[in-house]
This record gives sequence, C-alpha cells and structure tokens, in this order.
Amino acid sequence: MELFSIEDLRARRQSLRKTYYEFLRSDSLSMGVYELPAGATDPQQPHTEDEVYYVVAGLAQMCVGAEDKPVGPGAIISVRAGIEHRFHDIVEDLTVLVFFAPPEYSRRSQATA
Repeated sequence: MELFSIEDLRARRQSLRKTYYEFLRSDSLSMGVYELPAGATDPQQPHTEDEVYYVVAGLAQMCVGAEDKPVGPGAIISVRAGIEHRFHDIVEDLTVLVFFAPPEYSRRSQATA
C-alpha cells in the first residue's frame, strides 16, 4: 500500500518548480498532481491515454472537445485519449489530481508509429 497526502504532493510539486508532478506509476495507471495559478494558461495537448481529473481546489472552465463547463472542488472530468482539452478562465488557483490509464505517455510510440 502507498498512502499520499495532497499537502505533501503539492509541496513536492512546488519544490520541483513544475506544474505537474507524477507521484504514482504502475503498468496500468499513473497519477499526478497538476496546479495552475489564477489567470494562467493551460498548455496541455491531447494525450494518447484516457484520463480523469479530480478538482481538489480552485475554480475554472474546462473545455473538452466542443463542451465547455465550469469546474470547481469535487468535479470529476473524464477525457478520452486524443481529445483536445484544457482548463481556461482560471479564477482561483487550481489543484487537480490526474489519473491516466494506461500510464501517461505509454501509448505515445504507438500513436507516432
């Protein structure tokens, strides 16, 4: 068993000076914490894996394909592989747990082959 606290994950991500910190990786899943400050631009590109976001804190809009909806604490967003998506109009600092299945970038070589 591995046990994580969001406070520890946020502190580790901040110490690395990155917006995304992957804290768990197995053969079938990866997880990370993603943080964007209010007013930031989300630089994401479509991923080659399915992903789920769980909004821990903050307020923003989330655009997935042609859909655009407000998101805040407790929101769970599912994004299929290859679909354009990003957070925008971030009005409160955003903290999001991200789940990839299979692990992030594990299908990248298949998509470019």
